[in-house]
Amino acid sequence: MTGGGEFPATGNDEPVLDTSVAHHARLYNYLLGGKDHYAADRAYAKSLTAIYPGVPATARANRDFLGRAVRFLAGEEGLSQFLDIGTGIPAPGSTHEVALKARPDARIVYVDNDPVVLAHAHAFRAGRGSGTTDYVMADLRDPEAILRRAGQTLDFGKPVGLLLLGVLHAVGDDDNPHRIVATLVDALPSGSYLAVTHAGSDLVTPELEARGTEVTRRQSRHQYTVRPRAEVERFFRGLDLVEPGLVQPQYWRPDRQGGSDQDIPLWAGVARKP
Repeated sequence: MTGGGEFPATGNDEPVLDTSVAHHARLYNYLLGGKDHYAADRAYAKSLTAIYPGVPATARANRDFLGRAVRFLAGEEGLSQFLDIGTGIPAPGSTHEVALKARPDARIVYVDNDPVVLAHAHAFRAGRGSGTTDYVMADLRDPEAILRRAGQTLDFGKPVGLLLLGVLHAVGDDDNPHRIVATLVDALPSGSYLAVTHAGSDLVTPELEARGTEVTRRQSRHQYTVRPRAEVERFFRGLDLVEPGLVQPQYWRPDRQGGSDQDIPLWAGVARKP
């Protein structure tokens, strides 16, 4: 989970690692049981979990949705190209692992802005059959730069699966996230897909939202904008939502009947570009 912009740039435009401040990519890694995080990330996770004990379950639900969505796109829909923005640190079930099982020739481009993610980029680029996995260090708020650099690996003349999972709520309204998504989608051809998960303001109480926002402001350099279902649905404007539409992630094509009974405060959906 990212959102970008909190690291000062070096001369080669790579951000400087500041371990004293929590970062969403490392928070997500911690919540998923990974090892690539620092004391500030763990403290941030514990503060969030004290407010809402379901935070770890939400991270797992988001990762499980990623797996089901990519299997649907690569397996059922035959997509062989993926642009995963806000990917975070590699963990079991990452996009390339799922996509390459269904499509050994798949091309995957990851985008994030955390130096710890950059340190793992060599693992992304390791040989994986005929497939290609690459990494772009970039800020979601600069979609033109993302497209330009991702275009060195992806063929934007062919359908692409655009993944924006757990990242758009890290973009404030002042940065016009709907324009950002529209810019990305407009660059993709017919037959491409957009997958989104987003924290829902109508899935938590106002008190919980306010407390979570305050902890995020105090312990990380991110901002956090939760949005109601109608605002999340706007990201899919002009696209055709696939069944079951925009739902909580545990109810999007669950692997077992009925999905989880855990209340997950995210909206999730996948839509096709006509």
